[in-house]
Amino acid sequence: MGRALMIQGAGSNVGKSMLVAGLCRAARRRGLRVAPFKPQNMSNNAAVTVDGGEIGRAQALQAMACGLAPHTDMNPVLLKPETETGAQVVVQGRRVATVRARDYAALKPSLMAPVLESFGRLRETCDLVLVEGAGSPAEVNLRAGDIANMGFARAADAPVILVGDIDRGGVIAQIVGTQAVLDPADAAMIAGFAINKFRGDPRLFDDGYRLIERRTGWRGFGVAPWFPDAWRLPAEDALDLAGPARGAGLRIVCLALSRIANFDDLDPLAQEPGVRLTMLRAGRALPGDADLVIVPGSKATRADLAFLRAQGWDVDLAAHVRRGGRALGLCGGYQMLGRRIADPDGLEGPAGETPGLGLLDVETVMTGDKRLTDVAAEHVETGAPFRGYEIHIGRTEGPDCARPFARVAGAPEGAVSADGRVAGSYLHGMFRDDGFRAAWLAGFGAASDLAYEAGVAATLDALADHLETHLDVDGLLAAAR
Repeated sequence: MGRALMIQGAGSNVGKSMLVAGLCRAARRRGLRVAPFKPQNMSNNAAVTVDGGEIGRAQALQAMACGLAPHTDMNPVLLKPETETGAQVVVQGRRVATVRARDYAALKPSLMAPVLESFGRLRETCDLVLVEGAGSPAEVNLRAGDIANMGFARAADAPVILVGDIDRGGVIAQIVGTQAVLDPADAAMIAGFAINKFRGDPRLFDDGYRLIERRTGWRGFGVAPWFPDAWRLPAEDALDLAGPARGAGLRIVCLALSRIANFDDLDPLAQEPGVRLTMLRAGRALPGDADLVIVPGSKATRADLAFLRAQGWDVDLAAHVRRGGRALGLCGGYQMLGRRIADPDGLEGPAGETPGLGLLDVETVMTGDKRLTDVAAEHVETGAPFRGYEIHIGRTEGPDCARPFARVAGAPEGAVSADGRVAGSYLHGMFRDDGFRAAWLAGFGAASDLAYEAGVAATLDALADHLETHLDVDGLLAAAR
């Protein structure tokens, strides 16, 4: 039976996902069989797993750091927001319900059993399981029925390292204040603390570090400076997608939809030296110099289509295509580009139908069966093979499907407009394939020699080196039990 250690944050976005990924790689380099685990994640950026389910994309990256294929046991509860107050609940890779936030508390107690079941299976096959919390244990108003932080730590007897984010300021209050509000039995689970995202000379924080140790009685495991190559790893938040600023190159603009999903399609493009990728936020007009506009996936397609129209992007996009610009819709974005989206059973919101953007001569009907699979495909225009995955509901048909974007096992997939300027596809992850991405970019006159997956692997090694230099990694791993 393997040991376990849990990384919790004194707040959201303290860098838990990256710390777990770096520790996973450091543990693997020590010869340990290590696996990541997150009891509950909230994200629309999902990965398809080897056992045919879905988990948060961050756990897929952590699995890569461990040298493992993603598995549903690594993230047994995934919440996929569909509205401001409701989310789809995915348990061990399969959708079980859509609930309002205020009703989720009643569901949580029933989820601890599958969470512990998945955790137990990982412990049986590994020397070490590194667990990532969610949000912060300081949210004691959510403690009843908790499966994400101290509720899980107590149930699994997993020691906790509390991480504070000094970049936001107030890190002393973050950590000392967390101890002050925790139940004493919960606080007893904390084996120590670490500080993350320091900029400048860490010695300037020596007095603050000692103050935290003195006030809490917890052991400090070090201060990790800001990791400058973090942008080279797949982003957990779409608005974190940002490579180095560039003044020239192929201009790709992606619409930052309110329920954007599976935006890992964009990570490789953000790193291309010959590409300028912009995430267009709400309230901003589409730049007139855009070469390509990407309409990305969405967890609530009709709602996001209304959001798109509210920004005036439907008018901008039509003008862009009229000027000779090109557009690519991925998954939900593909559905939006068509003439109509019908959801007769209310699978993604109120039942009904919505006129599409009309840039592709296709129509979509939402269906209850969800497609979750890895695929091998061939891009029709370039003949380039690639691997990707599908994760969607809905069936799309129409005249433009006679000009497919790709072929999967010989069958047509996606659609292309008669003038070739607009294309749509249900396939995600295609741009991770170096050969396909180079062939596709060549069609825009942009060269590519980026080895994306190799770069991610090298960055995980650099992250592990970074943590080894600044944190007591041996002490952290020894704290596991």
